[in-house]
Amino acid sequence: MNLKALFSSAGLAAIAVALVIAVAVISLLPSLRIDLTEDSLYTLSDGTRNIVSNLTTPQELTFFYSESATEDQPQIRAYGNRVQELLREIVIASNGNLTLSVVDPEPFSEDEDLATQYGIRAVPVSQGGIEIYFGLVVTQDIPPEDINPLAPPPVETMPLIRPDQEQFLEYEFMKLITNVENPDRTVIGLITQLDIDGGFNPATGQATPSWFVMDMLRQLYEVRRLDADAETIDEDIDILMLVHPNDLSDQMLYAIDQHVLAGGEAMVFLDPNADSMVTLSQQGALIPAGMNSNLPGLLEAWGIEYQDDKVLTDSDLALRVRMSQTERPVPHLGMLGAKRDNLARGDIITNRLESVNFSTPGVLSPIEGAGTTFEPLITSSTNSMLMDRILLESVTDPSILFDEFESSNESHVIAARISGLVETAFPDGRPVVPVEEAEEETEEQAADEDATADAAADSDNPAQPDEANADVAEESEETVPHLQRSQAPVNLIVFADTDLLTDRLWVQVAQFLGQRIPQPFANNGDLIINAFDNLSGGADLVSIRSRGTYSRPFTRVVDLQRQADDRLRLEEAELLDRMTETEEALAQLNQDENGNPIGQITPEIQAEVDRFNQELLDTRRRLRDVQFQLTEDIDRLGTNLTMANTILVPALLTIIALMMHFARVRRRRATA
Repeated sequence: MNLKALFSSAGLAAIAVALVIAVAVISLLPSLRIDLTEDSLYTLSDGTRNIVSNLTTPQELTFFYSESATEDQPQIRAYGNRVQELLREIVIASNGNLTLSVVDPEPFSEDEDLATQYGIRAVPVSQGGIEIYFGLVVTQDIPPEDINPLAPPPVETMPLIRPDQEQFLEYEFMKLITNVENPDRTVIGLITQLDIDGGFNPATGQATPSWFVMDMLRQLYEVRRLDADAETIDEDIDILMLVHPNDLSDQMLYAIDQHVLAGGEAMVFLDPNADSMVTLSQQGALIPAGMNSNLPGLLEAWGIEYQDDKVLTDSDLALRVRMSQTERPVPHLGMLGAKRDNLARGDIITNRLESVNFSTPGVLSPIEGAGTTFEPLITSSTNSMLMDRILLESVTDPSILFDEFESSNESHVIAARISGLVETAFPDGRPVVPVEEAEEETEEQAADEDATADAAADSDNPAQPDEANADVAEESEETVPHLQRSQAPVNLIVFADTDLLTDRLWVQVAQFLGQRIPQPFANNGDLIINAFDNLSGGADLVSIRSRGTYSRPFTRVVDLQRQADDRLRLEEAELLDRMTETEEALAQLNQDENGNPIGQITPEIQAEVDRFNQELLDTRRRLRDVQFQLTEDIDRLGTNLTMANTILVPALLTIIALMMHFARVRRRRATA
C-alpha cells in the first residue's frame, strides 16, 4: 500500500515537473509552435516567411486597437486577439526584422492623436454605440536621428481591419510590409495594338478618349508603352501587360518568353473576337482584320490550351442588350455577366467582387501533363456552349444565337492564374531573323545613322564619340544569356477576353469641370487593379493564399434547421392553397345563378366558413408542432453533446488509463 502511494506521489510529481519544463521551453523558445487547428489557422505560408526573413530594413508594426473600449464586446475582443496572434506569429518568423507594438488610443490622449495622424479613424460598433480604433500602421524602424526630413521613410496604413476580410489578413499584412520594403512604383510594360490609350474614329472624324482603366492604372503604377516590333524587353519592367497580342514577331515572342523565365510577372488579355475593334458607321459595322489574338508557342509552354476561333456563349449568364435605341433589350448569349458564384472566392483577386462583364470571350483550359498549376479565377455556368467566332463576329440579331445554342453541360474557364516552373518555348535560343527582314532592318539603321550624322554635322558643336558611348555600344553587342527554364515559379494571369477592359462593359464616365468622373456598374476595374496589385508584390506575395475560417458552426444543428424550414414552407404552401380554394368557394356560395351577390349568409356559407377556420387552426397547430420538434431535436442534440463531453470522454480516458495500468502490471509479473 505504501509502494502504491509512493508511486502515485512520484507520478504526480513527474507530471508537475513535466508541465514546468514544457512551460519553460515554450517561454525560452517562442518560435516553437504546434498548430493543431483543422485549417492550420496559425501556420504562416512559406511566402510570408520568405518576405519577413529577407527584409533589408527593419520595420515596426503598430496595431491601434481599442482594447479597453471593447470589454463588453466579446466577438470583437476575440477577433482582436486573433489579429494580435497573427501579427506576433509574423514578428517571430521575421528573425528580428519586425517589431510589434499595440496601442490603445483612449479618448483625448496622445495615442488617439497619433492614430489620427496616420489616417486611422474610429468606427462605431453599432449605430449610436461606442467607437473603436482597429487599424495597422507599418513604418521603417529608423532611429529618429537618422531620419531625413526631406525624404521621410515610407508608411503604409490599413485604416480598418474588417472581420469580413479575416481569411486574407495574412496577405493584406504582407502587402503593407512589401510596399514599405519597396516604395518605388511598379513599372508596367504595355504591348497592344488596340486604341486603349485613345485613338481616332474614322466614322465620326473625332478622337476617342483613352479607356478609363488606363487612367486608373496610371494613377497607381508607371505604365510604359512598348514597341510591338522590339526585340527585347527592358529589365526594369516589373509586369508585362499584353492586350490582344496579334501577329507578334518571333523576336517579340522570344522577348516575352525570356522576360517570364527571368522572373517577370505578366498579365495577358487574349480574345477570339475583339469587339472593341469594330467601328460603327452609317454604312453599318466595319469589321477589320485581326479580330482574334493568340500567343503561339508561349501558351503551350505555360500549360494553357486556348482556341482563338471559338467564342463562349452562356444562357444563364447572358446579358440583356439593346442593339439600337428603338429596340427593346434582349438577351445576348455572347455578352456575359459573371456573378459571385462564377468568381473564385478563395483568391484575393476575385474574393470581394460581385459581377464582371465580358463580350464574346474565349475559353482557357489546362494542358494535360503540364508542369504548371492552373487555377480558375472566373468560370461560366454549365449551361454554356462554344460557337465559331464567325457566327458572332457580325451578329445584328442576338435572338438567332438561340437557334444554334445547345448546352454542353460543362463549365468553362474565362480567366485563370498560372504558376509553377516552365520551360522555354524556344529551346534552340533566339529565333533567326529572315534574310529579307535583316536587310530591311540594316537599311533602316543605315538611314537613321546617316540622318544622325547629318544632324551632327549641321550643328555648331558636332557630337564626338567618347568612351561612355563606346561602352554603351559594346554592351549592346553583348549576348544576353538564353534561359532554358524559369529560375523560380512564374506568375501569370490570363484572360480570354479584351473587351472587359472597355468602358462600355463596366463604367459610365461623366465630365465634370474638366475631370472624368466614373460611375461603375460592374467590377471589371476592381478586378484589373486587384490583379496588378497582387502581381506587383512578387512571387512570395502571390503565393499567399486565403486562410481557413474561424467559424465552426454545428453542421448537425444547421441540417435540422434546414429540414424544419423545408417542412414549414410546405405547410405554409398548403395553407395558402387551401385559403385560396376556400375563398373561391365562399365567393361562389355568396352569388346567385346570375353572379349577383346574395347579401346574406346562408347555412352553406356559414358551414364553409367554420370548416375553413377549423382547417386554419389545424394548420397553425401543425406549424407549431414542426417548430417544437425542431427545438426538441436541437435540445436533444445539445444534451447528447453535453453527456459526451462530461461522461463519455472521461470514461474513455479512464478506460485507457486502466488498460495502461493492467498492461504495466502484466509486464511486471512477467519479469518477476
